Amino acid sequence: MLTERQLLILQVIIDDFIETAQPVGSRSIAKKANINYSPATIRNEMADLEEMGYLEKTHSSSGRIPSERGYRYYVDHMVLHREAADNIQIIRNIMQDGLFEFEQIVQSSAEILSRITNYTSIILGPEVFDTKLKQLQIISLSENTALAILVTNTGHVEHRSFSVPEAINASDLEKMVNILNDRLHGVPIFKLHEKLNDEMLDLMNKYVTDFETSYDYLKAVFLSENPVKLYFGGKTNLLRQPEFNDIDKVRSFYSMIEEEDEIASLLKGAADGIKVTIGHENKVDAIKECSLITATYEMNEEQMGTIALLGPTRMEYKKVITLLDALSTEMSDVLYEWYNNNE
Repeated sequence: MLTERQLLILQVIIDDFIETAQPVGSRSIAKKANINYSPATIRNEMADLEEMGYLEKTHSSSGRIPSERGYRYYVDHMVLHREAADNIQIIRNIMQDGLFEFEQIVQSSAEILSRITNYTSIILGPEVFDTKLKQLQIISLSENTALAILVTNTGHVEHRSFSVPEAINASDLEKMVNILNDRLHGVPIFKLHEKLNDEMLDLMNKYVTDFETSYDYLKAVFLSENPVKLYFGGKTNLLRQPEFNDIDKVRSFYSMIEEEDEIASLLKGAADGIKVTIGHENKVDAIKECSLITATYEMNEEQMGTIALLGPTRMEYKKVITLLDALSTEMSDVLYEWYNNNE
């Protein structure tokens, strides 16, 4: 159990290090307006805090920096969830600024968060089992190539170019797309394979000449497994932090960012409310010198996504926790309204 004096010194050191990224010495602490202890007394307390594992001493300075254990104690016992009123109002204003599509709302949220905090924001889209098909299109690009477009009711657009084999008649593809749009509009995406196999075969056989070849090909084009949907803001923000001057750290971080499945598995199943993971508490090697703070948001009673901020361990925890809490509430409110309007 830390004494009142130790708590005060630990808080001052962490707050200063978050702001400056420089080790904090006893003399600078003694000059603080709210500190009434001598440098010698402060040095003794700092030595005790180091022995208990809350502080670390760097080789280049006589000052101390917080350890991961120190940050964990700070987050669990000392961070007050104070409202950062101006920043929360910015979030509310933008959330209510006429964003009508799911994609816009979520991408905008990621960008707002990274801009306000100067950290990297990542938002994992909900497990949208109720996302529905709005439209399929095939656009001819040349004699042998075309563009397939799939649009959902959430505003999400998937498109991929593909080569059209000589064995497939372009008019047959067009007929099949028209049939699919007519019969599959409003069908949940995860049920498309089932609907295609159970209900569409006889109909296509009736209207399409060589339907089996075209049918198999069309399924491969439109219904290959969709990638995980992640939304990023401020991918380069970590480069501005002194902890990431090491090129190997930068390379490792950006390699991880490219592995969206790995990030998604990191964020999936996040606990309700705010969760703070510090340094080596993170399971992914590339972020073992970072803190990851997550919060959940809801689109309806069954669909939940995750908001995350990634930054150095000397993250501005008070500010970030307050902002994430506010953003998760605002996103949930806006997305509830959006979902009900698009049912």
